[in-house]
Amino acid sequence: MGQDGYHSPMRLFVFGLGYTATRLAAELRAQGWTVTGTTRDTFADRVKVAEQLAQASHVLSSVPPAGDGDPVLDGWGHALDGAKRWIGYLSSTGVYGDTGGAWVDEDTPTGTGRRTARSEADAAWLNKQARVFRLPGIYGPGRSLLDRIRIRCPARIDIPGQVFSRIHADDIVSGVIAGLTAPPGAYNLADDCPAPQSDIVAFACRLAGCPVPPLVPLDIAELSPQARAFYGENRRVSNLKAKRVLGWRPRYADYRLGLRALSASTSPATVSTAPAPAYHDQR
Repeated sequence: MGQDGYHSPMRLFVFGLGYTATRLAAELRAQGWTVTGTTRDTFADRVKVAEQLAQASHVLSSVPPAGDGDPVLDGWGHALDGAKRWIGYLSSTGVYGDTGGAWVDEDTPTGTGRRTARSEADAAWLNKQARVFRLPGIYGPGRSLLDRIRIRCPARIDIPGQVFSRIHADDIVSGVIAGLTAPPGAYNLADDCPAPQSDIVAFACRLAGCPVPPLVPLDIAELSPQARAFYGENRRVSNLKAKRVLGWRPRYADYRLGLRALSASTSPATVSTAPAPAYHDQR
């Protein structure tokens, strides 16, 4: 028998090998797992998906809702019923909506924010007895403010009292791995330090040796509708359940540790092209 009572060999099938899931796959393969999954090009290959899914001891979805439904549950939900296997889903802390800066935990009501479809998918995966990992803003190698600053320094929006939580991609990987032996349920994976986005921009600029841009009031900032919606919610995400139940601790407990590590690291040359994500905002 393998980890958590599942039969060896350990085989993970991932719906949506995107940024984070690809890093998880690499770590598990290094531990001896067999990992397969879908990309944008292979998601529709039902024969291949069915074959690999049937062999999987563990199934993870990183695919977000599309339109009014969850593409994975709509297409493959029936195949996840009945079989004794581990199921996981990468969700979003956006399901909590705006709390005016108050702390949220896994008992906080969901479905009150702008992400109705995400909240419905989150609840549907919980009904499938999945381990639902609720994630805030994700950053990591190749996807951080340091990378954005090299192209164009983002604005520092001045909204007194507004904070956001975030999570390094490698801490998601360690959290999901810790969740492989955990009971079904929701788990917030976030760092320990919710902070204003303007503070993080300033810190990243200093690390990069760039001038820190001045604060700009939200009402005059030139933002896309998507970016403006980002600033419409304000909450602090508690990770205490994940620490207590999973025994997990974020390696990068705040944005300073995470950005310093990214600034100090030198990424190795890519030897092969990463698979195309199944969906543009796939995790």
